[in-house]
Amino acid sequence: MSKRVLLAAPRSFCAGVDRAIEIVERLLAEHGPPIYVRHQIVHNDHVVRRLENLGAVFVDDEDEIPAGEICVLSAHGVAPAVRENCEKRGLRVVDAVCPLVSKVHAEARRYADSGHLVALVGHADHVEVIGTHGERPESTVVVESPEAAAELESDGRPVAVISQTTLSLDDVRATVDALEKRFGTLTRPGADDICYATQNRQDAVKRLVEVARNAGAEAELIDGESPLAEDMVSRHEVIGLTAGASTPDALVDATIEQLAALGHGEVVEVTVAREDVHFRLPREVASA
Repeated sequence: MSKRVLLAAPRSFCAGVDRAIEIVERLLAEHGPPIYVRHQIVHNDHVVRRLENLGAVFVDDEDEIPAGEICVLSAHGVAPAVRENCEKRGLRVVDAVCPLVSKVHAEARRYADSGHLVALVGHADHVEVIGTHGERPESTVVVESPEAAAELESDGRPVAVISQTTLSLDDVRATVDALEKRFGTLTRPGADDICYATQNRQDAVKRLVEVARNAGAEAELIDGESPLAEDMVSRHEVIGLTAGASTPDALVDATIEQLAALGHGEVVEVTVAREDVHFRLPREVASA
């Protein structure tokens, strides 16, 4: 068998990430630097460094942005209190929040306002979850594990479940099952909250690093820029390669070149889904 690379598809940027990056690029082109962005626009250091070189300034808190300046809200979303503070400080807000995240925010409001306890399945310290929880904090509980689900108290309220978009169906299934075992039938959205791009990319390798390891395969998380370890590559005839939804294609291409130099010159693309999703740009940049 020849040494080859199985290249997963879909991979790399999703529609929400493409949209967020394009928003920052258009604002820089129209207004010039600095353009302030609350939190990393997407979770990829390569992308962040490139935008910083163009004049974007990433801050942890909107209070760090001078009054009157443009404040781009990252793809992960923010709590209403952040938007209110931006308005109070006179910042010009441009919303780069992924529409799929905005959908989950709307679900959190709808369920809480109809008397439900909202069980938000996800990681409590993830910026997306922090923003979603902030929609109705008094009626929302972050549930990180099946064990936590088994101990959740609803105080007699019906339970509605939503989830962090960047988890896979496999990631949330056990926790949702535990919630159903404890509370019976759960209220849930008509369509899954799971991001189509996350699911597609995880299906394409069945799945990214954590899932591959759970399945018994050897897996490594790489940054696409650092040299690959020759001993790691040489002991495998076939190497699978994929990239998360915040990873630019340039890093995938650079990795393919490294693998070719180490003897894995044949590349076979393995496609599990086709993506043709596009999100509209906000009015502040749509005509730029």
